[in-house]
Amino acid sequence: MLKCDLPGNAPRWAEEAVRKLTAKPVEPGRYDLILEPHHLFLTIHESIAHPTELDRALGFEANYAGTSFAAPPDQILGKLRYGPDFMNIQGDRSQPGSLSACGWDDDGVAPETYLIVQNGVMVDYQTTRDQVATLTPLTGRTRSHGCSYAQSWADVQFQRMPNVSLLPGERDLMLEDLIAATDNGIYIIGRGSYSIDQQRYNFQFGGQAFYEVKDGKITGMLKDVAYQARTPDFWNAMDMIGGRRSYLMNGTFNDGKGQPGQSNAVSHGCPPARFKNINVLNTGRDRA
Repeated sequence: MLKCDLPGNAPRWAEEAVRKLTAKPVEPGRYDLILEPHHLFLTIHESIAHPTELDRALGFEANYAGTSFAAPPDQILGKLRYGPDFMNIQGDRSQPGSLSACGWDDDGVAPETYLIVQNGVMVDYQTTRDQVATLTPLTGRTRSHGCSYAQSWADVQFQRMPNVSLLPGERDLMLEDLIAATDNGIYIIGRGSYSIDQQRYNFQFGGQAFYEVKDGKITGMLKDVAYQARTPDFWNAMDMIGGRRSYLMNGTFNDGKGQPGQSNAVSHGCPPARFKNINVLNTGRDRA
C-alpha cells in the first residue's frame, strides 16, 4: 500500500473525478484501443486464464460460469490461433510478489513455469496431477503443472489458475509509444464493469477512465465507454505491445470457482497493448 502513494496521488484522482463529470460521451463505433496493465489484467483473467483451465475444457467445471470455447483439447492444442505471432502467455507460480506464488501446490507438486500460448498458438492448459494423463497422448507430458489449490484445510483441492501473464514484447516500447502511433483510438485505464459468457467467448468490458486519442495525442476525457468482442477476434487484433520496462503485475483476491464455491488469489502481469478496430459501445442513458 505504501508503494501506491495514496496521499501523493489524491490530488490527481480528485482532478480526474471532476473531469469525469464533464467528459464527452463516446460516439459508438470502431476504435483502436490502448489498454494499460491495470485494465488489461482483468481482460486476460476472463478471456485467457479461465478458458485455458483444463477442467472447463473437459466439461468437468460447468456450474460456476464454467466450460470453455477452447475445447476439446485434441482440436485446440497446436491449432487454435489465439493471437498474433508475438503473443506469448505464461503460466507460473513463481513471479516475485505474485499472489499465486508457492513452492508446492495442494497435490504436493512443485509448480512449473510454462507457456499456454506460444507465438500466438495455444499449446497447453492449466493442469493438476489427476488431469495431466488426459493430455499425455497430445503433448507427451506426464507431469502436472502444479495448479491444484484449496482455499482452506476444510476444502477439497481442485484445478485453480496460476499466475497467467502476457509476456512483454521484444521491442522496448512504452505506453507513450503506443499512444503516439495511434490516429483514432481510446486509451482505457483501470478495471470497471465487465460481462463474459459461460464459454469465455463473447465479452464486454468497461474501465475507470477513458481518453480520446487523435493523431498520436490524448485530446480529452470520454465517458460511457465499453468495448465488445469475441475472444479470438480480440486477441488477434492486438498489433502493438509494450516491452519489458512497461510490464506490470496486477491481481485479484477473489477469483471464484467450484461448487461449493472457493476463492483463489491470482496475479496477471502484462505490458500495455493496442488492439485494432474494436467495437465500442456507449453505455450511458443519455448521450447528450
